[in-house]
This record gives sequence, C-alpha cells and structure tokens, in this order.
Amino acid sequence: MGGMSGPYVIRGSVSLPEAELLWRFSRSSGPGGQHVNTSDSQVELRFDLANTGALPPVWKERALERLAGRLVDGVVVVRASEHRSQWRNRETAAVRLAALLAEATAPPPKPRRPTRIPRGINERRLREKKQRSDTKRGRTGRDWS
Repeated sequence: MGGMSGPYVIRGSVSLPEAELLWRFSRSSGPGGQHVNTSDSQVELRFDLANTGALPPVWKERALERLAGRLVDGVVVVRASEHRSQWRNRETAAVRLAALLAEATAPPPKPRRPTRIPRGINERRLREKKQRSDTKRGRTGRDWS
C-alpha cells in the first residue's frame, strides 16, 4: 500500500495498526458523468475493535462501551465517498476512524466541584431585585385619574 500518509495517530504514541484495517471499495452513489460508473471511489474501512491488540485494555473497554451503538460484532465501520479520488477517500476514512477512536477512548471529564456564591454577591442581587420591583410597582396607575 504505497503512498498512504503514515500512521494515523489516535492519541499519544498509539496509532491505527495498518495490518488490522480492512478496506473495501465500491462505486459511490449519487450523480456523475463519464467515468463515474467505472471507478470504485467509495471507501469502507473496517476495524475490529473487539479483537485488536493495538489499544491499551482500558481504552479498548472505554471505546467498546461508548461505540456500542455503532459496532457490528465488535467491528467499527467508517465510510467515505465525498472525494472523486479513491486515495483521498481512503485518507478521509482513516482520519475519521482515528478521530472516532480518539474521542471514544478519551478519559472521562473530571467531576465538577460545586462552588459557593459569595454572600455579598447574593445580597447585591436581592437588593437589585427589590429595587426593580419597587420601580415597577411605582408604575401601576392607581393614583392616575
């Protein structure tokens, strides 16, 4: 497979293993003119997430959990058909898969620590509310006649 632009890094030193990627090419759907029915430019990239040894176990577990809805028998599938050239579609599919795995293996966000609102700020807010309320109360047309 000459000409592919290097390993697709997921995060840190972990990248997509070229040997575990399964490529399939088919004809893109949609309109087109001459040449469109002869070139297989749609790319389907399959990656066996359940049986890969390329990801650390913790990452793999996390990814399997988060991508559960997208997996078919533990395999994640990415399609690309927006470019006319098969090579560019391959690039797009590989980059998309790397991004998907990066997102799925990201550590969970740190829990939020609730902060307390300073008393002064709360008092000022209540004071301003009271003022506004008095202003509006003053607008009622009781004594206009």
